[in-house]
Amino acid sequence: MDAAPTHQSAPYARLSGRHALVTGGGRGIGLSIARALAQAGAKVTVLGRDMGSLERAIAAGAAHHAVTADVTLEDAIVHAFEDAVSRAGPIDLMICNAGAAESAPFPATSNDMIRNMLDMNFMSVVYAARAVLPSMTERGFGRIVAVASTAALKGYPYVSGYVAAKHATLGLVRSLALETARKGVTVNAVCPGYTDTDIVSQSVDRIVAKTGRSAEEAMAELTRHNPQARLVRPEEVADAVAWLCGDGAASVTGQAIAVAGGEV
Repeated sequence: MDAAPTHQSAPYARLSGRHALVTGGGRGIGLSIARALAQAGAKVTVLGRDMGSLERAIAAGAAHHAVTADVTLEDAIVHAFEDAVSRAGPIDLMICNAGAAESAPFPATSNDMIRNMLDMNFMSVVYAARAVLPSMTERGFGRIVAVASTAALKGYPYVSGYVAAKHATLGLVRSLALETARKGVTVNAVCPGYTDTDIVSQSVDRIVAKTGRSAEEAMAELTRHNPQARLVRPEEVADAVAWLCGDGAASVTGQAIAVAGGEV
């Protein structure tokens, strides 16, 4: 496999004074997004369930504030956002990154598993958007970015609930973009392919456990989807998000931007 290019974060966005909230901001893609936005000058609040990882993000300079919440519960989202606003002001940049994947053949996919995938990957975006949009439209500025995965753009076997939820998220993004097009708000999706995160490591472990393949063979099974034959770097996803948050992307709304090496 060819080596990934050396990554240097590009200064796409000048976000001084903007308040960004990143769900799932304590690790993986969310942590990289938080860091990129902070480097661009934003005041960053990270949200997650594990305060320990969020505090480590702050200690590393990737964020300024942290709030905890279960993103599948609307009341929890509302209270956490109120806390964030009281600390850092109205939310200008809403990054809906929290999510999870469960895998099983469709006949073994229970209704509860599908509901869990919808709650984690779709309803969490609904709750976040509902919480921030009134203030954004009143102030005439806002950016909502959903981290939606290439699973919003194509099918994958054995993750039907996850794929359905990501497709629903993209539909929501496109509808909200039209509703807010004249209100200074943009709504977009960033769709990474397989990315070098804990979720992919867990996928490799599951493939090894279920098939008896080696870790190298399991990784090759995942990277074969990417024409560049590698995993996407979290920082590459973060750069796309940072660009969408900046003034230079003011005319970009309702889009699904694939960060996937040409897979889609």
